Amino acid sequence: MNNYIEDLKWRYATKKFDATKEVSPEELENLKEAVQLSASSYGLQPYKIFIVKDSKVKAQLKEAGYNQSQFTDASEIFVFAHQTDFGPELVDSYIAHAERIQDAEKGSMDDYANMMKGSLVSLPQEAKAGWTARQTYIAIGNLLSAAATYKIDACPMEGFDAEKFDEILNLKGTNLHAIAVVAIGYRSEDDKYQHGKKVRRPQSELFKTI
Repeated sequence: MNNYIEDLKWRYATKKFDATKEVSPEELENLKEAVQLSASSYGLQPYKIFIVKDSKVKAQLKEAGYNQSQFTDASEIFVFAHQTDFGPELVDSYIAHAERIQDAEKGSMDDYANMMKGSLVSLPQEAKAGWTARQTYIAIGNLLSAAATYKIDACPMEGFDAEKFDEILNLKGTNLHAIAVVAIGYRSEDDKYQHGKKVRRPQSELFKTI
């Protein structure tokens, strides 16, 4: 646990990456698995993650990301896209998968499925989009923590033209919308931000024990 806290103290939003260093395939798989294992309401994970390695696509993202260097200098760009709307198929696909994974009899989870549908499917579209966005940010937090554990630098980013990202990644008409980005790689030695003291609100402000 102490190592985990030190890892969180070590991480920062890396502004300048070393473009000569790449995350290894093994480490990338570890990060993917960490995101896959993220907590999600009902386990539904209503999002998709695009991992961008192609230099041409990264250049396009950089242009749509206000020319921030992280988009081209980082080893990979994780683009998180949430479902902006959904119907019962979101639950049905999860239930079918759960029955296979848990070797459950088909139809044995119908009550659970109906409960989820009753809670979610009738929500207004705006509320659905807000809910899926919140689920997505849980996964983003997991990626940041996992990256720190493996001493991989990361920079979460919301400063980009999401509509253009949707065009570049061919998300138009797919019910997915780019919501946030995490650039991963290794910090440049001359990134001045790595030397600053971490600034967080004191625990006395953040917590109240009742």
